[in-house]
Amino acid sequence: MRILVLHGKEPYLIASASKRYENLLREEFGDVARVELDGETAELAAVLDELRSFALFEPHKLVIVDAADKFLASPARDDDGKKAAGSPRRRALEAYAENPVAQASLLLRADTWRPGKLDKIVAGIGGLVIKFEPLKEAQAVAWCVQACPRHGATIEQSAAGLLVQRVGTGLARLDNELAKLVAFAGSRSIAPDDVRELVGYSRQEQAWDLQSAIMSGSAAQACTKLRELLEISRLDEALVTWAITDLLRRIHTAGQLLRRGEPEQSFRHSLRLNFPPGDRMLQVARNVEPSRVARLFDETMRTVHRTRSGLGDSVRNLEVLTVRVTDTIKCF
Repeated sequence: MRILVLHGKEPYLIASASKRYENLLREEFGDVARVELDGETAELAAVLDELRSFALFEPHKLVIVDAADKFLASPARDDDGKKAAGSPRRRALEAYAENPVAQASLLLRADTWRPGKLDKIVAGIGGLVIKFEPLKEAQAVAWCVQACPRHGATIEQSAAGLLVQRVGTGLARLDNELAKLVAFAGSRSIAPDDVRELVGYSRQEQAWDLQSAIMSGSAAQACTKLRELLEISRLDEALVTWAITDLLRRIHTAGQLLRRGEPEQSFRHSLRLNFPPGDRMLQVARNVEPSRVARLFDETMRTVHRTRSGLGDSVRNLEVLTVRVTDTIKCF
């Protein structure tokens, strides 16, 4: 496998696959010289020279080009220094791939990748083009359960689910948090209480706390939480507004689906209603007219417009909106 292309939005998986590829080369050739180039600044000649020149002391060379999508898209320049049309780099690399040298392997890494003739040539010489997308929540939970033993312990399924809720599905962050949790828990299995104690709320999750306060039906509780987020946690007003609009959007969508006869289990996960205050949101969605929720959403947009136009105090505007939404919801 003289050429390997790894691309996608999950850098942890790309890094892991790169390491496995390098280990396979070391198993085959022994020592391997590693050369890394930045695709945004590297010249075509430099990449080809590295591939075609022998390493001084190692029998094989691994040439890695990061941001390979930008490297291939960069047009060459003519004699006057102006950009030439097309991408000669892609054509040159296609020509190289048709007859790669034996003493070097090429690893191309990128966030995005435009399929084309190069993919077919790479496949024709036994290479691979592999895409790594971010995991979905359920996949990330399963990954945590499987990855935790590498750190010397195990994690309960419920604790893994809570961890993903708190930090998201990015595997690099999850792996760091798992290492921290194992160091804290020792050899025993990691429990949800360990996650609650060691893993802090994300700023988005802090905003979700406002949703729970609003769904309680207590305007005083909701306004207290709003002030806490703005004054103590220093949360951006835009994120607070997002929490309110997201709440209304989910209730409105759930209400529309229920009225069409859709079973709630078919949309609980997609609308994130499996966690508190999801049951309360479903209760409101069953009873409130979607048009009433839509009017609240319109009012939220008018509040945003007033704030951005400098009309009134922004915090006061958010307080009035929070009370309005909370008082409406508590009736259902």
